[in-house]
Amino acid sequence: MTTEQACYGPTGGLAELLQRSSAPGALVLLPEGEAGRVSAIQRAFRQAGRRLVGAIFPALVDGAAFREQGCWVLPFESMPPAALLGDLPGGAEQAAAKIAAAVEPLLTAEPLTLFMVFDATIPNIGSILDALYLRLADRVAYAGVNAGSETFRPMPCLFDSGKLVGGGVLCLLLPGPQGAALDHGYLAPPMVISATATDGNRILSIDWRPAFAVYQEQVRSLYGVELTSENFYRCATHFPFGLLLANDEVIVRIPVAVEPDGSLHCIGEVPPNAMLTLLRAPDLNAAQTARRLAERLRTDFGGAAGRDLVTFYCAGRRAHLGADAVEELACLARATGARQLAGALSLGEIGSLSSWGYPLFHNATLVCRPRLP
Repeated sequence: MTTEQACYGPTGGLAELLQRSSAPGALVLLPEGEAGRVSAIQRAFRQAGRRLVGAIFPALVDGAAFREQGCWVLPFESMPPAALLGDLPGGAEQAAAKIAAAVEPLLTAEPLTLFMVFDATIPNIGSILDALYLRLADRVAYAGVNAGSETFRPMPCLFDSGKLVGGGVLCLLLPGPQGAALDHGYLAPPMVISATATDGNRILSIDWRPAFAVYQEQVRSLYGVELTSENFYRCATHFPFGLLLANDEVIVRIPVAVEPDGSLHCIGEVPPNAMLTLLRAPDLNAAQTARRLAERLRTDFGGAAGRDLVTFYCAGRRAHLGADAVEELACLARATGARQLAGALSLGEIGSLSSWGYPLFHNATLVCRPRLP
């Protein structure tokens, strides 16, 4: 990226901003409330002769605030190789093959990070990542987020200077092999249950019983909360599932809807017979989360002090923490010494909780990557 700072402002001021900028192109982040401005933004970039990639999210992260209007413009000093793919095939192998076919010609001998922005309505992103890793392996590091509407209704949410697509992915090949820094702060309690029947991102049964009935019982007995179909999304963000991995990592899966058959619809896939635990979303320990992220950024990127820190914050995490999410962002800014936090509210996150790890699909996670100074 460039020495030009990331710039937050009204979408109507883009033409003037582009006149002042020397960057060949930029990444534009839009909140859902500005989705109708995409065509005007595309026109402004074409008229200025600049390249454009972008995505629409539920809201933007601007320092320690969430914004429903305006846009972020993150200029590039050298436009990274990019591919915008709409309407990915439904099968994970076929989708991964399409992504790999677009990415492989763009690879160089230099170490790169494949940063992917998926449409959040794609139900099998975890399986796509598995299949993609089998094709690209460690030729790239992996990081990314999900875009779209917090209602989870389909909407075109990925764009470049000529297209606006849904059901797809935006791929950026960024310099460096570090991926991104991720953290969620959840700890797994000892009680374990089994997802005995699943279908992609739906849990059909838990311990051989209807998933919602078991989930209701668990939340009631452990935390004294009565879940109903009506209060489900508002309450379930506080009590996500933890998917237990063999390396002792915990991957968060937030249930977002109850289906009429009693199955639970989650953000992200749950494999058949996966070992689950019921997490209670942590009370705010913003300083601890911020310290872990700052340390990861120091280890992998040399720190973020004085640099723009591109920051994605999970929508489910904000729903749980409420106003305390703002304090968590403020702690992150202080711990890292970043010039500014520039990013968006995400609907699923991609990367590894440890350096150089396997790419996984997460919920309730912060994803951070510094822009070059």
